[in-house]
Amino acid sequence: MIDIKALRDDPERFRVSQRVRGEDPQLVDALLAADEAWRAATTRYEGVRAEQKALGRQVAAAPAELKATLLEKAKSLADEVKSAEAAVSADQAELRAASYRVSNLVEGAPAGGEDDFVVLDTVGAVPAYDFAVRDHVELGELLGAIDIARGAKVSGARFYFLTGVGALLELALVNLAIAQAVAAGFTPVIPPALVKPEAMEGTGFLGAHAAEVYRLADDDLYLVGTSEVPLAAFHMDEILDADRLPMRYVGFSPCFRREAGSYGRDTQGIIRVHWFDKVEMFSFCDPADAEVEHQRLLGWEREFLGKLELPYRVVDIAAGDLGSSAVRKFDCEAWVPSQGRYRELTSTSNCTSFQARRLGVRTRAGDATIPVATLNGTLVAVARAIVALLEVHQRADGSVRVPAALAPYLGREVLEPVR
Repeated sequence: MIDIKALRDDPERFRVSQRVRGEDPQLVDALLAADEAWRAATTRYEGVRAEQKALGRQVAAAPAELKATLLEKAKSLADEVKSAEAAVSADQAELRAASYRVSNLVEGAPAGGEDDFVVLDTVGAVPAYDFAVRDHVELGELLGAIDIARGAKVSGARFYFLTGVGALLELALVNLAIAQAVAAGFTPVIPPALVKPEAMEGTGFLGAHAAEVYRLADDDLYLVGTSEVPLAAFHMDEILDADRLPMRYVGFSPCFRREAGSYGRDTQGIIRVHWFDKVEMFSFCDPADAEVEHQRLLGWEREFLGKLELPYRVVDIAAGDLGSSAVRKFDCEAWVPSQGRYRELTSTSNCTSFQARRLGVRTRAGDATIPVATLNGTLVAVARAIVALLEVHQRADGSVRVPAALAPYLGREVLEPVR
């Protein structure tokens, strides 16, 4: 939810933001109109309510011969108060709905859409092989690590089993990621994977991305697509101690995505799937520190990719490809040899106070309370990390070298073919 006072002061900034996102700037004007209607209704209600209170005092002090007349007037005024109060409630609901239609204020992100990202840095050389590279599907079969056929048999397309060293590889990646985060001061959390509508809506996932979310209609609960959702809602309707900020959490959870509209893309393998596990960093911080905190999260992502010894690049995502909550997003894309290109492995987003306003997460600033800033960052999305690890570190005989930092968690330095 955007800052309505900032909108009143300079609505053109928000119209420009909507345009660079590729969204409707008229939503800003609709929000202004809803705000004006709500304020007018509130003023009217407060006026008739004050009149009602004054009349009540008159009735109490009036002589008997005037009381009947004043009581009749009070009855009529009570109806006006009731009507005015209902108008305030209706206009407040419309104001809330209108405010949820306007995305966070973008300033600084590159203009354009999905293909207009800006490469900020490239780390590591693209590997060269003196043999025909295998993709992760073939490698996974050779290693007895990935079973896509049985995943489809049991659950349908875009599901899979991790078996043998594949299962051990997931656990090793998760443990390495959690160990790094805990060493950096994060509090580990295993959050629920089902959340109420207010948590999903509060984080901005029921807008443009609603079609990608799984909903359990009978229970009115949603399966999360990222532990960002329950972590953001963890302190919902709370006031956080300013001296404890930033408050950083690292969550491990399954993630569920319908991948609506993506059919025909990445149909082979486990790059684009309906379920995967992920370790996610989340930070509540002072809004003034949000940009610096964003760089910290990116730094921890880069540190982890370094431990996996993967060549990668950092990209600044264009405004038209941002989610509604984010004002800036950096992706780290690892090299995938079988595809001959970089693919997203991690991302980190600065959501400023947008989610915190919706969720009621505040901190004290002097005598007032203000929304905190929220930021998120993927430390490891397990399925895609496995894709990159198997392909980048493959050897001619189908074995895969295990990066030195990961080997202690996996208990081996090489993954050997089993078939």
